[in-house]
Amino acid sequence: MTRGLAILLALLAFVPAPAPMQGQVADKAAQKSAPSAKQGTTQTPTVPPASTAEAPSQGSTDADTSCGGGPCPSQQPIVVTSPPPPAAPWTWHDRVLWGAYLVLAVLGYVGVLLVLRTLKRIERHVEVGAATAQAALDASDAALAQNQAMVEAERPWILITIEPFLTMENSFKVMATNRGRTPARIVGTVDLVGVAPDETHLPETPVFDNDEPGTLLEPVILLPGESLGIRRFSRGDVPLICKTREEMETIERWEEKIFVFGRVTYRDMISVPDKKLYQTDWCCRYIHGEKESAMVVSGPPKYNKHT
Repeated sequence: MTRGLAILLALLAFVPAPAPMQGQVADKAAQKSAPSAKQGTTQTPTVPPASTAEAPSQGSTDADTSCGGGPCPSQQPIVVTSPPPPAAPWTWHDRVLWGAYLVLAVLGYVGVLLVLRTLKRIERHVEVGAATAQAALDASDAALAQNQAMVEAERPWILITIEPFLTMENSFKVMATNRGRTPARIVGTVDLVGVAPDETHLPETPVFDNDEPGTLLEPVILLPGESLGIRRFSRGDVPLICKTREEMETIERWEEKIFVFGRVTYRDMISVPDKKLYQTDWCCRYIHGEKESAMVVSGPPKYNKHT
């Protein structure tokens, strides 16, 4: 700012003087030319007496012919112009006004420099604020991801196992067990029974009559480590599945196999209620023997998945 002020003062030094000062110089020049004007007025010719004026009148014809019909140059009158009016003096009011203009110009220049300096500071502050906001956003994203990871680590996990009935022979139950760290709320279950030669003949993805899981009569909450029976299957259910004797014989000869598959829908107890539900798909294969039967977890990967 000091360098810019010095440049401004140097430029003002080359500015020409104001008009009043030029007027004073013109006034002095007019005073010097005044004596010469007075001397010019004394050189005007005097009018000759009447007695002597008649003589030239007699030879007027000669004067007309010698000067082209007009007066000769020596006889023309001398015309003296009046000097220009003197310029107005440079009063103290004009001096104060000129000084005020100079001070205002300097103050304006200084003000512009201060405004530019302030704008640069504001720009730097804005850049710093933007960087701080971006860092805060990144930190919040990292905290959200960490929180989500903690929620996923603490979420419930429903796994499916097959257990035999202790009080009934050749009967089995499909058990849903919470292997997570937090309670799970069972929303609904759905299951189907299919007959196919092997796993490769099952549909590519499990298809249920209704995509929506069946709603339980009462809400079920499984604490970590607790289990719930969601499906029962016994040897006595095979005749109900095989409608004809021929189909029953194919099951007994293991030409056809019975598959029981289903889905369990649940949610955790620590997230918001409208969060996406979790699902566990399961599939089992029934083995029909002559006297005893068995049931094992089987099926393609898409029939045994967790979300």
